[in-house]
Amino acid sequence: MAEPWATLGIDLHVEPTGPGLRRGLTDALREAVRSGRLAPGTRLPSSRALAADLGIARNTVADAYADLAAEGWLTARQGSGTRVAERTVVPPAGTAPHPRARTRPAYDLRPGSPDLASFPRAEWLKAARRALTAAPYDALDYGDPRGRPELRAALAGYLSRARGVRADPERIVVCAGFAHGLKLLGTVLRARGARTVAVESYGLDVHGRLLAASGLDTTPLPFDGLGTDPGELSGADAILLTPAHQFPMGVPLHRDRRTAVVDWARRTGGLVLEDDYDGEFRYDRQPVGALQGLDPDRVIYLGTASKSLAPGLRLAWMVLPPGLAEEVAAAKGGVDTCGVLDQLTLAEFLASGAYDRHVRATRLRYRRRRDALVAAVAARAPGARVTGIAAGLHVLLRLPPGTEQSVVQAAHWRGLALHGLARYTHPAAQAAPVDALVVGYGTPPDHAWSGALDALCAVLPG
Repeated sequence: MAEPWATLGIDLHVEPTGPGLRRGLTDALREAVRSGRLAPGTRLPSSRALAADLGIARNTVADAYADLAAEGWLTARQGSGTRVAERTVVPPAGTAPHPRARTRPAYDLRPGSPDLASFPRAEWLKAARRALTAAPYDALDYGDPRGRPELRAALAGYLSRARGVRADPERIVVCAGFAHGLKLLGTVLRARGARTVAVESYGLDVHGRLLAASGLDTTPLPFDGLGTDPGELSGADAILLTPAHQFPMGVPLHRDRRTAVVDWARRTGGLVLEDDYDGEFRYDRQPVGALQGLDPDRVIYLGTASKSLAPGLRLAWMVLPPGLAEEVAAAKGGVDTCGVLDQLTLAEFLASGAYDRHVRATRLRYRRRRDALVAAVAARAPGARVTGIAAGLHVLLRLPPGTEQSVVQAAHWRGLALHGLARYTHPAAQAAPVDALVVGYGTPPDHAWSGALDALCAVLPG
């Protein structure tokens, strides 16, 4: 039979000290409230529960509570229990003040996030219930470092059908976001003797930092109207690309260059890291198939739920060449480091068709937003020009030379969060400076979209 202290009330850490139990307990509780460790409104254990926890008489606790209530430190009401009184807590001397929270922008047009208000909560909850009901007990154990087999099987079917990926569940590794996957690959590549990874002239600087943290150098490749030029790949051990929709320039990799990249990998034994971050979102035609389909033995496919569902899920996946899955799984530390319940839910979400329905619905919403953005810029800001294909969750907005910084600053003054292209340019890129904005249209909720467009057009030249 369980001890009484193990089954009663709520937990409270308190250590009575002093000449007597009552006084010691009163002093300890008073100090916990005074220091802010027990915040105003915190409910305390009942006198019976705390007495059982401390191994003392119940009357001792009740008397201590009564003393503190009389002093104004606690309140006791019928049906509400004993709580810490509402009062202003003065931090102890020497405690650094909390930094002021950053003011949120009125409108956020930074790229990288979807419309979080459109997350399919009801369908996700249904999938979670079905998945948890059907899950075997061992699903809650440490698990296979590659990820849950249910999710890997569901991903293999979906990626093969929707993205043209040649996927085997045994060669899929689930990771906690794209950055986690890239970090694992950097570790494995460096252990294999790799020294240099070729990257695109434009992209996220965090990717370069992750590769550098693994001991790898990055060298940028030239970029033109056909996308990234692989002609200068000599000396690289791997290449990181966004071939379906280059971020942030917004163009697909030309078919001849897709072939050239794969030919380079076959000829040299190098590896291609394909970042398919928003491959589902193409609005004017069927999406370009994944580069991995051309050569699964040389191309590593990386996908994520961050754009299609939500970044907070921290779920991404890699489809790896033969032999590499074991090395990447070992780099994870030998256990599954991703949330099992979310993996099972996503597996059910995919298998039930709910994922396809959600993607189709959000694809239509984002297409309308992009169309509205293009029309508004054309009508109200002739000094700017939208470039790139109709895809993804952002556009590249070309500006007159020399105006990028002033537009970004004007947007900041108006409470509009915007990023310029300079933020995404590799420091060693040999390209002529281009003034442009990288405008994300995924973040604002539907009700705020027209206001965000008005704010954008107000700061654009012309």
